[in-house]
Amino acid sequence: MPERYLNAGDLPETLRLFPLRGVILLPRSSLPLNVFEPRYLTLVNDALAGDRLIGFVQPLAGEGMSESPMGKTVALHSTGGAGRLIAWQETDDGHYLITLSGLARFTITCEEQTRAPYRICRIDWSPFIGDLEQGRGEEAVDRARLLSVLKDYLEANELTAGWEGINNSSNELLVNTLSMISPYGPEEKQALLEARDLKTRAKVLVTLAEMDLAGADGGSGSTLQ
Repeated sequence: MPERYLNAGDLPETLRLFPLRGVILLPRSSLPLNVFEPRYLTLVNDALAGDRLIGFVQPLAGEGMSESPMGKTVALHSTGGAGRLIAWQETDDGHYLITLSGLARFTITCEEQTRAPYRICRIDWSPFIGDLEQGRGEEAVDRARLLSVLKDYLEANELTAGWEGINNSSNELLVNTLSMISPYGPEEKQALLEARDLKTRAKVLVTLAEMDLAGADGGSGSTLQ
C-alpha cells in the first residue's frame, strides 16, 4: 500500500465508482478485472491520469439482474471497497486487463453530478479507517476452525486448493481473499464486505460454508437475508 495512505486526511473526498454485482474488494487483497465497456474504459483512463483509485460497490437487490446496470439512477449499496490500480495492460481489441489492490472500505454520502460517463460519489472513510492498518484484528481469527471448514467444503465439492500458499498466508490475506473469491451470491458477499472486523468476517465465511455443507447432506440449508 502506498505510504501516503496512512490516515483519513490522506484519502480523497470523492471516488470514481465501478458498480459491479457479486464483486467486493477488501483491504490488501487483489482484484483482477477485464474492462471492456466504454464508460469503464474512460474510468480507468481517468484513474490512471489521477490517483489510480477506484471504488467498487454492488447494486442493491431488485435493481435488475445486470452485473453492472447502465445509467446513474440504479440504487447502490452504501458500503463499498476502494482499491488502487497496481497493474494494467491494454489488449489488441482495446480492453484493459487491470489488477487492483484493496485499500479500505467506504460509505457513500452523496453522488456528484458530473458529465463523466461513470458515477462519482462523495465518500466517508471514517467508519472503516482501521482498514488502513495492515493485519488489524488478525490475532482474533479462529484460523484452525476456518481451515477445517474450508477443507470440508473443498472435499464436499470435489475442489482442490494450493495448501502451501494457504498455509503461508496471513490471517488477513486468507480471510479477505476467501471472502472475495467465495461462490456466494451478492447479498452474502455484501455481508462479508460489511463485517466489522476480520474475526466477524471469518465467522460469516464459516457459517456460509456450514450452511452449504448442511444442504449437501440433506439439511434445509439457508442463505443470509
